Amino acid sequence: MPAVQEATSTVAGRSYDLAQYRPGRDITDWEPENELFWNSVGKRVAQRNLWIAVPALLVAFVVWQVWSVTATNLADVGFSFTTSQLFWLTAIPGLTGGTARMIYTFLGPRTGQRTFTALSTVVLIVPLIWLGYAIQDTSTSFTTMAAIAALCGIGGANFSSSLANIGFFFPQREKGNATGINGGLGNLGVSVVQLLTPIVITSSVIAIGSGQANTRTGETVYLQNAAFVWVPVLIVLAAVAWFGQNNLKTASTSFARQKVIFRRKHTWVMTWLYVGTFGSFIGFAAALPMLIKTTFPAYSVATYAWMGPALGALARWAGGWIADKLGGARVTILSFVGMAASIIGVINFLPGGSTGNFAGFFGCFLAAFLFSGIGNGSTFRQIPVIFRNRHLKGLTQGTPEYTRALRQTEMEAGAVTGFTAAVAAYGFFFIPALFANFAVTSAMWGFVAFYVTCIGVTWWYYAREGAESPS
Repeated sequence: MPAVQEATSTVAGRSYDLAQYRPGRDITDWEPENELFWNSVGKRVAQRNLWIAVPALLVAFVVWQVWSVTATNLADVGFSFTTSQLFWLTAIPGLTGGTARMIYTFLGPRTGQRTFTALSTVVLIVPLIWLGYAIQDTSTSFTTMAAIAALCGIGGANFSSSLANIGFFFPQREKGNATGINGGLGNLGVSVVQLLTPIVITSSVIAIGSGQANTRTGETVYLQNAAFVWVPVLIVLAAVAWFGQNNLKTASTSFARQKVIFRRKHTWVMTWLYVGTFGSFIGFAAALPMLIKTTFPAYSVATYAWMGPALGALARWAGGWIADKLGGARVTILSFVGMAASIIGVINFLPGGSTGNFAGFFGCFLAAFLFSGIGNGSTFRQIPVIFRNRHLKGLTQGTPEYTRALRQTEMEAGAVTGFTAAVAAYGFFFIPALFANFAVTSAMWGFVAFYVTCIGVTWWYYAREGAESPS
């Protein structure tokens, strides 16, 4: 790596201004597919931006999912919400998160990784402070709580901008691993909030405000801690992003150019598949705490609920890496077969005229999270491969036509990645909403039927011999 003091560096006969690659700067020259540039300059910068993005995304997921565990405690401290209303409180952040992702998908790359990460992180302080005060008053209306839940949903939107931006930093051969790390470790925020919330709400040391009596256990809890504890963390992460990341100007693209993805058939096909993987992951993560509490009330939500999302998040990282080696379509099919089998197992272990079997129920749910995580990684590996193969087909590397097509590919793949993530985020809304309005078993069989369609779509378009776009 050239010394930082040098004003310029020459790589493969081209001169680069080294100052632009320092933290907090805008980058105008970026060629990750140029191996000499990547090894001498690009890799270090890309890794720095990635590892700053990961914790910011993780805490954004914490804000998005804070209601999945907060809702399970409301009745115990005196809130008179019905079970259906509690499921709705866990579902509403998914609705706003998915909708905000639509905006963040196209706004993020235009604004830049550094600027958008910092701003989108710091705004999450607002719903957390509101939640922290509202939850201390049991007379707070359901409407107010629903409004706070809707604002917390904005945290889920950070995923689309983060994934779309990070992909531009890495060469094609490393995109699956990079997005797997960013998305997978970011997804761990679901587990973090479900694991830490039961711990922090019992601490009077960090409490701001009064405690509430838990009518079920008799202990004093401080539900506001679940919100307030993350406020200083968000401030620090926003500052680190502002001073440590870079805006990649070569990736800046107007919506007018990005909207071409809506005319691409594979945008919609991959969206269907990602709804099946990530939509299931985030929806199950939101609904599982309430499912345990209402279906197997003898078992502790705090003990078990965080394990599935943690397994799924880590499996996403593995899924991206495996797909880089074996091919995304094969791994995606495996994930849907595994998810369908796992949910059939969950159905068989649910209480149905008997006490059910919690060990079987929970074990099958863990398997569903595992396979959904693998599928999350493999589908995101498929997207850049599909668009790269279609745009670069028949072109010679090094020609002006190839260079233009490569830039178009990068732009479209980033936009499609964000858009599919936006639509799939609605799984956070629809799965808890289904459980709020339909029998659990009926909803589960609907998921199985959907996974079967995903297997067929993946095989037909991407995995069979002579497929339209092997990936």
